[in-house]
Amino acid sequence: MPTDLDELDVALGWLRNKPGLKWRSAGPDGIAAWVADMDFPAPAVVREALARLVADGDLGYPDWLHDAVPLREAFAARMAQRFGWSPDLAEVREFSDIIQALQAVLHVVTAPGDAVAMHLPAYPPFLNALAAMNRRLVPIPMQRSAAGWVFDPERLARDVAAAHVRALVLVNPQNPTGRSFTRHELEAIAAVAAAHDLVVIADEVHEDLTYPGSAHTPFAMISAETAGRTVTLTSATKAFNLAGIRCAVAHVGSPAVRRAFAAMPPLIFGTVSVPGVVATLAAWQHGDRWLSAALSRLDENRSILDKALKPLGIGYLPPDATYLAWLDCRDLGLKDDPAAFFLDRAKVKLSPGPDFARFPGHPPTIGRGFARLNFATSRAVLTEICDRMAAALSVR
Repeated sequence: MPTDLDELDVALGWLRNKPGLKWRSAGPDGIAAWVADMDFPAPAVVREALARLVADGDLGYPDWLHDAVPLREAFAARMAQRFGWSPDLAEVREFSDIIQALQAVLHVVTAPGDAVAMHLPAYPPFLNALAAMNRRLVPIPMQRSAAGWVFDPERLARDVAAAHVRALVLVNPQNPTGRSFTRHELEAIAAVAAAHDLVVIADEVHEDLTYPGSAHTPFAMISAETAGRTVTLTSATKAFNLAGIRCAVAHVGSPAVRRAFAAMPPLIFGTVSVPGVVATLAAWQHGDRWLSAALSRLDENRSILDKALKPLGIGYLPPDATYLAWLDCRDLGLKDDPAAFFLDRAKVKLSPGPDFARFPGHPPTIGRGFARLNFATSRAVLTEICDRMAAALSVR
């Protein structure tokens, strides 16, 4: 297996032998650029920490159990160091992953039939969760502009009032557009939330993947009033390529949500595993050298994409954050799902754009003609992706 830092240029042969979902689903001659796993090996500090855990031979109950999980202090220290935010340790709890935490909060603050606002296009599992829980979606459309991907805060205010929205899901940095919302935009959202007494579920899992020229502002930092209605969700899984670890942290700033959680049966939402905690601590406390190298490579890759895609007529705005590219293929005549074309003609597996706006009763208009490309890979693999896409378009 490749080693750390100096071997971010992983080879196709190694990738195709990986047992995970991303590459196994691409086929023997395909290239996977869809699900949000990086192609880079997990940081050596994480692998070493997990190896020590296994070598010690103690996989029994940890001495921290439930209320003294060491992640809480590590999370608070990281937020203070990187973003100047000092969350209260008493308001932090753990979940197995971001989606579980989202569903748990929605379960205690909304009821079937209630309206929930969320930016579209959106991470498909979030849309699926809302649909499965019988919540009504109130879309906040993202629109391409000269300033990047933006939304209309005045429309948001009108739609929230008209639909009697109970909660707002804020994904920041936004998936799939890669937009890192400015403080001004966050203040506009905070004003709407305050005016209509909304609980805000802030998914900030891509916060560590913000590029130079942009900045991440935790939503709970906007004001004390905002912090008191916000549940912030994060994890080491995206920035350090640990999706299978299943470990996330929530800062539950809303007293109403804390009371609702306290009234639930003990452990109804489960608890985090020892390997998940060990891996997350290693990443947050010792993985920033790896993260810096990976982010530098990702920054180069978003520029490679920019140069490669423009001549093809694919609309692409380099993201402020994340390793995800939201590709506008509407001018290419590839119908609603360009990902299907590139999988068939180029053997490049992308994420279908319509999936990012698919919801019962809402035609996936916002996602039609789009595809999402994951560029967290080596230069050689990314170049092969671009070459294959160009070749497929040249012989239509």
